[in-house]
Amino acid sequence: MTDIKAALTPCQGGAWEMGSVALDEPRGDEVLVRIVATGVCHTDISVRDQHLPVQLPAVLGHEGAGVIEQVGPDVTTLKPGDHVVLTMTHCGKCDQCVAGHTVYCDQIMPLNFGGRRQDGTATLTHEGHPISGCFFGQSSFATHALASERNAVRVPSDVDLALLGPLGCGIQTGAGTVINVLKPQMGSSIAIFGAGAVGLAAVMAAKVVGCTTIIAVDLHENRLQLARELGATHALKAGTDTVETIREVSGGGVHYAIDTTAAPAVIRQSVDVLRMRGRCILVGVPKPGAEMTLPVMNLLFGQSIGGALEGEATPKTFIPQMIALWRQGKFPFDKLIRFYDFDQINQAVADSESGATLKPVLRIGAV
Repeated sequence: MTDIKAALTPCQGGAWEMGSVALDEPRGDEVLVRIVATGVCHTDISVRDQHLPVQLPAVLGHEGAGVIEQVGPDVTTLKPGDHVVLTMTHCGKCDQCVAGHTVYCDQIMPLNFGGRRQDGTATLTHEGHPISGCFFGQSSFATHALASERNAVRVPSDVDLALLGPLGCGIQTGAGTVINVLKPQMGSSIAIFGAGAVGLAAVMAAKVVGCTTIIAVDLHENRLQLARELGATHALKAGTDTVETIREVSGGGVHYAIDTTAAPAVIRQSVDVLRMRGRCILVGVPKPGAEMTLPVMNLLFGQSIGGALEGEATPKTFIPQMIALWRQGKFPFDKLIRFYDFDQINQAVADSESGATLKPVLRIGAV
């Protein structure tokens, strides 16, 4: 066991607390990663508020980027010194994983939200007691994290690691939902509800693939202004006339819609704006028990609605592709990021919740 510094989530709704925890040594296909920076994602907040079932206390964090310091005896594709981005983990053995759909792994919930290794052992202890770790196969609100060979993605060493953590979840989710799930035709139209980090990643991806009508909807003017800079052809302040306005500017409705808000009323709008054979994808995490109703007629003319996890990406290929697009100036996700010191985690979360910051990133260690 090694003592590390971590931000603990102590209880439902509680503030993050900085403290010392003990981290186990890497076993089997695990790797020990010295964390350079970690993004703060809405999913971390959802767990704090217990909208997702992770037993507390816990060390959360699931957009880690860092340098491998040690590898387990079964690791063959990674080595100490490699720069990596950490992402959601998977078993690698079930039918979904074998078919390449790793984000829909049969073991997705226990592996990413169960707080323990698959064999039931804990990776973290605090004051002599086991606590929940292994969050998204990493728990990267810490100076060091254990990940696996499956969810640690090697990235170029000449790119600033502090920028890259959000590619493992939030940015991947937004961009992947456009590129991998919707696969829009060139010249098509898309409406994106919620212009946070996920929504703006979708805006950038929509521009990359050639959508010519890109509509961003949000409550915050600063987000809408950035949406315009990143490729939105229309940036609308959310309101009672949102559906009518989108239908007007898109010529009767959009081909595609994405909801990042998980708010039932907004989801309803995202379906209402679809034209015939339009498709809506939901990516936000709803509150427990959230429900919505839709007129059957809104789905009768070929329209469809469904959800998608992590942009249905294969991270080991998709993360390097996003980095390549960023190098070319086509995917400037760095414009979404604001850095905070590790000890400022509660301020970073508050700024994320208020909309003041799009994508908080905690600087934890040097490269």
